[in-house]
This record gives sequence, structure tokens and C-alpha cells, in this order.
Amino acid sequence: MEATTDVLGPDYEAIELPMGDDAEGPVVATLVRRRATDPRRRAVLYVHGFIDYFFQKHLADFYLEQGFDFYALDLRKYGRSLRPHQTPNYVDSLSEYFAEIDAAVRIVREDDGHEVVLLNGHSTGGLIAALWADRVRGRGLVDGVFLNSPFLDIAEPLVMRKLGAGLARALRARFPKATLPAGVSDAYPRSIHVEHDGEWDFDLEWKPLLGFPVRAAWLAAVRRGQLRVHAGLDIDVPVLVMSSTRSVRPKPGVAGLTEADAVLDVEHMARWAPRLGRHVTLVKIEGGVHDLVLSAKPVRDQVFAELTRWTAGYLP
Repeated sequence: MEATTDVLGPDYEAIELPMGDDAEGPVVATLVRRRATDPRRRAVLYVHGFIDYFFQKHLADFYLEQGFDFYALDLRKYGRSLRPHQTPNYVDSLSEYFAEIDAAVRIVREDDGHEVVLLNGHSTGGLIAALWADRVRGRGLVDGVFLNSPFLDIAEPLVMRKLGAGLARALRARFPKATLPAGVSDAYPRSIHVEHDGEWDFDLEWKPLLGFPVRAAWLAAVRRGQLRVHAGLDIDVPVLVMSSTRSVRPKPGVAGLTEADAVLDVEHMARWAPRLGRHVTLVKIEGGVHDLVLSAKPVRDQVFAELTRWTAGYLP
């Protein structure tokens, strides 16, 4: 497949992956690639979260320094893969994403010749990565899974989780794109964006501060995936789950947004992580934000140190 220079600059290539058509028309995913000049046996494939795309160049820098070639997927209808005729970030089944992960891993292993592959998922991408890894168990396609603040449950009290999931299920058949009242706060993206309270520059068309609407069928799909995790997966390679030590509700003026997870409940991650597979390591990071690698430098240095230790111990 033809590679072009990516929006992140000449060190990065973008490969468009045609994914056929869905009800909205043609679908593509985008594989972003950064390879070292020397041949590498190991590679990592990164999968982003909801209202997100790959922009974290320092994450690629870290992996290259650790001896990995770096790959990232912009999933269908996200970031580089979003087309004008599409509803941003929308699918009605998380399994729709499996095709682009299949295609990306095939390129990483067969076309580019890597023998060891680490799958790294963040937030909703962590849930998708876990479900995919469970689906392909026994096939030797990945050698480890790293989940950065995975979306393993809805960050609401039990009653609200049941009501929200029930409403999504009720609407998904007749009104799949109905917008749910579960709005996404702009507090977290403001806390990390360089033009507001953070240090990171990202495209506000692809990752808007006010987010994208939460659609009924999408939330129902997420909930189905989460309940599969709760029932127990059987991922057959080592899994590292990393989260902040605490969560904070993203209300106006609330303190601690830059030192806690302002999107998901870290206790949910700790509760459900053991259901992912046979060999799961849970690490909690003091002062981490939702995307742990976007935390303050001393905190993300700890994230990278823990990840270095784990990969040295568990990857071939």
C-alpha cells in the first residue's frame, strides 16, 4: 500500500486502509508509521480513544528509544480517517474496528517483517484492543497488550450506568444516531491543550474541546463490549493495565484536573482488569491524568519507566 508523508512531518508516514462501505458510504482507516533507520524485530501498534487520534509524538520517541518501530491507527471516522459524509467517531459495533486492526497487524508483521508486536490501547481504544486480543488468541499475532486507562466501565454510579445503558439499548434499533444526554466535559481537553491549561498541541477539528455527541448505538456497542470484559476474556499474552491512582469529577473550577483521571473511574479499571486474561499486571500512577502519557513530565517519566520494566520482563 502507498505511504505518504503524515501531518506530523517527514519522520512519519500515513497509509490509508480501505475498509469497504457502510451505511454512510466509503470507510477508511489510517495507519501511521515511524520506523528507525536500523532494522527492528519489535514493533508497537497504538490505538487511540474516543474523541481522539494519534498526535503524541513523544510516545513514538519513547518506543523507538526502547527498540520498537512505532505504528498507530486512526480508526474509521476518527482523525485522519474522518470523511465529510461520516458521523464522527460512530459505529454500532466495536467489532467493526477489528478489520483495521487485522490489516494493520498484517502490515506490521508480514509486510514490514516484525517478529514481536505489542498492542497499546488507550481508553476506548483499550477496550477495543482487549476485545480484539481475546478474539485472536492462539494465533500468535501479538505478544503483549498495554492498556492505558482502558474504558472498562461507565464512569457513573450504578443506577446511572443502568439507566444510560438501558436508554441506549432502547434507541439503537430505531434511532441509532440519537444523541444521548451523556455530554462530554471540556474540562479535561482544556487541561491538556497548549492554548488553555496544558502543554500539548492537537487538532481541534479532530479532537474538539467540546467533543462529539454520544450516540445511542455507539454507547450500546461500548456497553456490550464492557459486559464481555466483565464476564471474563481469555487474552493469552501478558497484559499491562495502567491507571491513575484516583479520579476526579470534571466540574468547573474543580481542583486536581492535572493530577487525576477526569474522564473514567480508576476503581473500575482495578476491578475489571483481572477479567482480561490469565496474566495481568496492574500499575497505578500517582498524579496521572486520563491519558497517562500526557501527564506532567515527572509523572509520564514514571509511566515510561514502568512500561520499560514490564516490556523487559514480559516481551520476547
